Amino acid sequence: MSKVTIPIGPQHPALKEPARFCLTLNGEKIYEIDLRLGYNHRGIEKACEERTYIQAMYLVERVCGICSHSHSTAFIQAVEEIAGLQLPRRGLYIRTLIAELERIHSHLLWLGVAGHEVGFDTLLMYAWRDRELVMDILADLTGNRVNYGINTIGGVRRDVTPRQIERVTKAMDTFEERTKYYVQVATEESTLIARLSNVGKLCYDDAMRLGAIGPTARACGLERDARKADPYGLYGELDFKVITDKHSDVYGRAVVRLLELMESYRIIRQLCKGMPEGPIAVKAPRKIPAGEALSRYEAPRGEDVHYVRGNGTDKPERVKIRAPTLANLQAVAKMLEDNYLADTTIVIAAIDPCFSCTDRAVLLKKSRRRNEEPVLWNSLRDYGIAWHRKQGLDFGDMNRRFGRMMERSSR
Repeated sequence: MSKVTIPIGPQHPALKEPARFCLTLNGEKIYEIDLRLGYNHRGIEKACEERTYIQAMYLVERVCGICSHSHSTAFIQAVEEIAGLQLPRRGLYIRTLIAELERIHSHLLWLGVAGHEVGFDTLLMYAWRDRELVMDILADLTGNRVNYGINTIGGVRRDVTPRQIERVTKAMDTFEERTKYYVQVATEESTLIARLSNVGKLCYDDAMRLGAIGPTARACGLERDARKADPYGLYGELDFKVITDKHSDVYGRAVVRLLELMESYRIIRQLCKGMPEGPIAVKAPRKIPAGEALSRYEAPRGEDVHYVRGNGTDKPERVKIRAPTLANLQAVAKMLEDNYLADTTIVIAAIDPCFSCTDRAVLLKKSRRRNEEPVLWNSLRDYGIAWHRKQGLDFGDMNRRFGRMMERSSR
């Protein structure tokens, strides 16, 4: 049978962000996969090095809309370690509370997307209904539904009231009851089980070899969770289990996320019950001492790693971000092997990919000469504008035309 090559992406209805999966098929089965990233560079790391630590914190928070608290917490944990700051316990409680609410938000979003990818849109509607409730709670606590802006170097920016704590506690009862129904659907709905089982297989040994993390790894029986392995915040004091599963397929990844929701409810109840009185932040110096730190954070998709190096000024000398999606993409190629073309979208979706998290431009040099200075942020921006202009996209002209259009419409 002759082999056929089919490109999926970088622009494709099944992909919410640009990436390219070039699949070589032998009949209906996938024979070979060529994965290409790099369509979504934003220069986040370089931009951080041109800004103060506070400015960089808000920029890092926008690496990903779903994991915004994950990235900002991972970044400032490294900064706080370099500065030698001891955070007040109430600040740590609030930071950890927002972290688990974000995990609930992310897992419910994934559950809905997974249902949609396999044609189970009723599950999408139910899961996203509950996701709205989480986002409303986050907006009540932080002022924002997505990029929460709750973190600051040395603690958190906003305190919580007894009324808010009571509302969160009551909401956990509602979420737990509804999640039990989702677990029932996942374990009893024969159509869903048949559609997800034995799809995107990744065995324990391959998960270890390829460095899989998060629910992707835990669905292979690999107990990998930074909250237990290297506790941060208050996780070293909290009672919760690391959820694992032995199915090693898309179905197992769904089960892990659903049961992790139940653990998040347990964690949040403990945080609300034990919330201490006291300050929520300590004063941080404007200039951070010279030093370096590596921060690990268990984001909903898996372990998020931030490296920060300070040089004694108010700006970081180096910021490096390793998002969970980058760690799991090598495993995706293995998962797709010997699967059907129709399984591609749900296998890719099973790692909950975020290509905005993954792609970034670090350094641009005009030549290979070692002693040449790297291009600074303003030059990098000018380079990007000039490159797009050569492709026929003049954003300056577009803005001028938009301004004239708005002026005409206001007359």
